[in-house]
Amino acid sequence: MNMRVGMVAGEPSGDLLAARIIRGISRHDTGSQCQGIGGPAMVQQGFDVWAPMDALTVFGYVDALKRMPSLLNTYFKVKKRWLDNKPDVFVGIDAPDFNLRLEHQLRQAGIPTVHFVGPSIWAWRYERIHKIRQAVSHMLVLFPFEEEIYKKEGVPVTYVGHPLAEVIPMKPDKPAARRYLGVDPGARVLALMPGSRASEIRLLGPRFLQAAQILLRQDPALQILVPMVNSERRKEFEALLREYPVANCHIVAQSGDDKARAATPELAQPGNASTTDFAGRPAAWNVMEAADAVLVASGTATLEAALFKRPMVISYVLSPMMKRMMEWKSGQARPYVPWVGLPNVLARDFVVPELLQDDATPQALAEASWKALTDAPYARQVSGRFEQIHESLWRNTPELAARAIVQQVR
Repeated sequence: MNMRVGMVAGEPSGDLLAARIIRGISRHDTGSQCQGIGGPAMVQQGFDVWAPMDALTVFGYVDALKRMPSLLNTYFKVKKRWLDNKPDVFVGIDAPDFNLRLEHQLRQAGIPTVHFVGPSIWAWRYERIHKIRQAVSHMLVLFPFEEEIYKKEGVPVTYVGHPLAEVIPMKPDKPAARRYLGVDPGARVLALMPGSRASEIRLLGPRFLQAAQILLRQDPALQILVPMVNSERRKEFEALLREYPVANCHIVAQSGDDKARAATPELAQPGNASTTDFAGRPAAWNVMEAADAVLVASGTATLEAALFKRPMVISYVLSPMMKRMMEWKSGQARPYVPWVGLPNVLARDFVVPELLQDDATPQALAEASWKALTDAPYARQVSGRFEQIHESLWRNTPELAARAIVQQVR
C-alpha cells in the first residue's frame, strides 16, 4: 500500500500518542511513511521530521502572542508542502488551534483528515463543533462520553480509549516503587505535584508547600515526594522551597537528568525488585506509584494519579490576567460541567475534592490531603471508582486508531 501520512503533534503528550499510532499504522502497512511536525518518540518509530514539535509548543496566551510570527511561518510552510505534494491522509494530534485550521485547508483540497484527541468542547466553547465538522473527516476520541457527543453532531468518530490505560498497571506496585526510590516501605508518603509550567510552579508551589508544612506538624515523619519534569522547573521549585522550607521533602528528577539525580542520591538508586522499568518512566509515575496520596495541579497528571488508584486533592489557580483572558476567549466564566479534574469528569461525580482559585488555601489543601492520607475506607472507595475508570479507558488504542486512519485511504 505504501501509504503517505502527514502528521502534526505539538506537545510531549502528543508525541507519545503519535508514536503509538505510527507503530499501529506500520502493522497495517509496512511501507507506510509518516512525516511532518513531531518529537523524539515519533522519530524512534521512523517519523520524517520537517519541523520539531517545539515549533508549536506554547505555554499560555501570552507566550502564544509572542510566538505568533514563527507559528504562522511554520503553518504556511507545512500547508504549502502538503498541498503541493498531497499525502494519502493527514492526522492531527491534539494542538487544536493549529491542527483544526490546517485540517480545514487540507480537507478542502481533497485530503482525508483525522483528528486525535477531541478538544474539550464538553467543557469550553461547544460552538467549536461546527469548525470540527468542516475540518475533520474522522475524529478519534480518548473518552467514551465524547463518542456520544460527536455522533449526535454528525461527525464520524471512533472511541479508541486512552493510551495511558494500557501502560499504567491496573494493580500498582507500591512496595517496588518505594524500593526503587529508596523510600521507607512503612512511611506515610504524599506526592506533591504543582505542575510542569513556570506559571503553575509560581502560583501553586507556595500553597502546596505551606500545606505540607501544616501536614508535617500533624505527622513529623511524613515524607514528601516532588517530581520535576526538567531542570528549569526544579530550580524554580527549589527557590520556593528555600522560602517555604519543608522537612522530609525530596525532589525526584526525571531519569536522564544526571545532575539533578546526583543531588538526591537517596532517591536515585534503582532496585531490582520489580520487572517495571522505573528508570524508563516519567518521574511523576514512580512518585505516584510510591505515594499514599497526591496533591496535584489539574491536568493530565490527575488522570495518571487516578490510573495509579491514588486518592488525590486537585487544585488550580489562575492569575487574574489569565482568568480574564480565558473568559474573554471562551465567553464563559466557568466550564459547562461542574468538574475540572478529569477523574471527576469521567466519574460524573466529585470522587475527589477540587480546591480552585480562592478555595485553594494552604489550610484547606492540608485538611483534604490529610483525609486522603489517613482515611483508609475513603481511600479504598476512591481506588474502586478509579479501577472502574481504568477498565473503561483500556482499549487497544494503537490498533483502533490505525484501523480508522487506514480506512480513510481505502
